[in-house]
Amino acid sequence: MNLLRITLLALCLLPVPGAVAAAEFAFAIHGGAGTLSRTDLDADKEAAVRAALDAALDAGESVLKADGSALDAVTAALVILEDSPWFNAGHGAVFNAEGVNELDASIMDGATRRAGAIAAVHRVRNPIRLARAVMEHSPHVMLIGDGAEQFARGQGIDLVDPSYFRTDARWKQLEAARAKERAGADLAPMPGTYFGTVGAVAVDRQGRLAAATSTGGMTNKRWGRVGDSPIIGAGTYADDRCAVSATGWGEFFIRAAVAHDLCARMRYAGQPIEQASREVLDAVAQLGGDGGLIAIDRDGNIALPFNTAGMYRGWIRRDGRRGVAIFADDHRD
Repeated sequence: MNLLRITLLALCLLPVPGAVAAAEFAFAIHGGAGTLSRTDLDADKEAAVRAALDAALDAGESVLKADGSALDAVTAALVILEDSPWFNAGHGAVFNAEGVNELDASIMDGATRRAGAIAAVHRVRNPIRLARAVMEHSPHVMLIGDGAEQFARGQGIDLVDPSYFRTDARWKQLEAARAKERAGADLAPMPGTYFGTVGAVAVDRQGRLAAATSTGGMTNKRWGRVGDSPIIGAGTYADDRCAVSATGWGEFFIRAAVAHDLCARMRYAGQPIEQASREVLDAVAQLGGDGGLIAIDRDGNIALPFNTAGMYRGWIRRDGRRGVAIFADDHRD
C-alpha cells in the first residue's frame, strides 16, 4: 500500500466535525402520558422535569457505554425517576383514597423472559429494585402487599417511613379528587389525568433487550386497585425482538394486553415497531382508554407514540442522537 493510499485511509477514519458517534446501543424512557398543556407547566417545573429525564438517560447510558446489560440500564434509570418528586413513582407517587402511597413496579429480561413484579407496597423506597429481586431471587413473578415487603426485608431492599413518599403537590391532588367526590362527581378518572408513571426500555451492545415500569397508580384509587404497570404483558414486556413499557389508563392497557400484543405483532405479523406501536394504541382508544408507550426493537429502532396531549420522554438512538421531550409538537432529537 503506497503512502497516498495510507493517507486517504487515515483521513476516512477521522471523525467528521459535528458528527455524532454511534452508540451501538439504544435506550428510551418515559415519565407518563396525560393531559398537559404548556400553560400548566411553568418554566421552572419544565426545566426540572427535563433535568430529571436527562439524569435518567445519563444513568442508563453510563451502564450501556460500559458494556453493561439492558437490564442494569433500565433499573438504573428508573431508580433516578423513582427518587424524583416530578413523577408518579416512588418519592413523587400519588395518594390512594386512604391517603396512603401504594406502589407497583415490574421488570422483564428479554433474553431469558424472566420477569419480576410487585404491587401495593407502602414502604419500599425503590419498587423497581424489589421487582428485580423478585425476578432474580424468588421462584415467583409477582408479590404483593405485606408479603412483598417481608420479602424485601430478607433481600436487604431499602424500606422507608411512608412519609418519605409525601409531596405537597400530590396531597393537593388527593384533596381536589376528594372534593369532587363529595360533590357527587363520577369516581372514574378523567381521561389523561394519570400523568407520571415511569418506564424504560433498552437494547445493549450484546443485543439483549429489557423493559421496566414503576408507578403510584391513580390518585384516590381504592379497594386495592392495581393497574397495568406491574402486569407482565400489559404494562411491561420484553423478548428477543422487542421491549415495551406503557403508561396511561391501566384498565384499558390490561384489557388490550398492550405490551405483549405489540411484540406479538412484530413476531407473527412482521410489523415494524412503529406500526405495531400505533396499532396497539389504536386498540386502547377503541376500548375508550388513552395513554402512551415506549418500545424498542433488537435493531435499536425506537417508538414513542401517545394519544394524549403530552408524554414525558427521552431517548438515545443507536446512532448516538439523544433528546428529551414533553409535548406532542416537542421534538428535540
